[in-house]
Amino acid sequence: MAAQSISKQELFSTTPVPKALLTMAIPTIISQMINLIYNMVDTFFIGRAGNSYMVAATTITLTLVMMNVAMGNLFGIGGGSLVARLMGAGRPDEAEKVSSFSLMWTVAAALTYSLLIGLFINPILRFLGASDATIGFARSYAMIVIVAGCLPAVLSQVLAHLLRNTGFSGKASMGLSMGGLLNVALDPLFMFVILPRGQEVTGAAIATLISNICACVYLLVAYMHASKDAPLSMSPKKARQTERESVRRLFAVGVPSSLLTGLFDLASICTNMLAAAHSDLILAGMGIVIKVERIPNAVNVGICQGMLPIVAYNFASGNHARMKETIRDARIAGLTVSVVCLALFQIFARPAVRLFLSTSSGDAQSALLTVAYAAVFLRIRCLASPVQFLNYNASFCMQAMGNGKGTIIHAFVREVVIYIPFMFLLDRLFTENGIAAALPVGEAVSVFVAVFLLHRWLRKHTEASV
Repeated sequence: MAAQSISKQELFSTTPVPKALLTMAIPTIISQMINLIYNMVDTFFIGRAGNSYMVAATTITLTLVMMNVAMGNLFGIGGGSLVARLMGAGRPDEAEKVSSFSLMWTVAAALTYSLLIGLFINPILRFLGASDATIGFARSYAMIVIVAGCLPAVLSQVLAHLLRNTGFSGKASMGLSMGGLLNVALDPLFMFVILPRGQEVTGAAIATLISNICACVYLLVAYMHASKDAPLSMSPKKARQTERESVRRLFAVGVPSSLLTGLFDLASICTNMLAAAHSDLILAGMGIVIKVERIPNAVNVGICQGMLPIVAYNFASGNHARMKETIRDARIAGLTVSVVCLALFQIFARPAVRLFLSTSSGDAQSALLTVAYAAVFLRIRCLASPVQFLNYNASFCMQAMGNGKGTIIHAFVREVVIYIPFMFLLDRLFTENGIAAALPVGEAVSVFVAVFLLHRWLRKHTEASV
């Protein structure tokens, strides 16, 4: 145990920053990309049916799936970043208690969410913009992926965060990646072989459920093995012994991180409702774009997740110069990815969106119109990528340093004060293209708030400035 602990401590505290960041970030980027494929593959294979209404239905259910991510962030980022800070402060016993607390409450929250969605599924889907043409598909997907599959999906995320923040980034990435690859393999089997034509959405949902269960089982086993060498536990007794101050600090970071995802989900709900008010085809086109634009987002979130434990450890240990260098290197990497992807999307927008909807099968006329909408939306929304990364970077830095208040303010201002009002205003002025334009405009304004909050926190609590 001592040798392994020293190895992880050296990674966070003395390994040259570029090497440490690569060691932590590459596995998270790989897992984010495979997880992206895992989330995109349903839309990809459903699109092979050439049915725009099926694509629209999965767009509606995406907001429900994102609540899984919000719960994962609450206990995964909240608990994981605190565990990293406790390690940096030399308190491994309390770190074990925090890890147990995170897992116990993850199970309770996931089961409660599943029950509520199951009880109120129809009115929820109608509120999210489901029409008579899409609600059947949306209900089928949500009942399997959310009601039946919430627990393994959320638990997998929290286990991965806890593993990553104790230095086991490779194990975390392996579990999430395995689930993604399995989903890629199972989707066409259930959609086009086992189930009859017309049940493609149900087949995709079953494949997702099985993949989540398998990933969760792997991560549970990896977590138990890692607990021999790291301050990790799943003991209910230790969970009950968690100090009140640790619980407060967990929620101080976890709630803002969860709220950030929840507010993003609220913005997605508004996007879907406005798009659906125009037509189901515009909703389908926007749904395709949201999947495609997640490519640079996935890489950049992977960079930020790899950065987070290093920043958290060095903030807690007082090595602010190393923390500052880590943040700067992460910024350079993320901005490079963003600019490259922006250029590629401008050039290859139409081929990119056509990957997700066949125009040669099913209702070809509706599919062609959906692809045309999606190509325009992608060229507009991808302009947000560089400033969107800067917002991510600042938010993850504040989470790593325990600045829950700053993270909440940033999330609220970014989504509720800036992005959503711009969405309604620009939709009124420029119709569906205005909905797409709201993202780059909102992110560009929000980044000033993010940088201000981060620098104010750094000036107050450290001698570093980034």
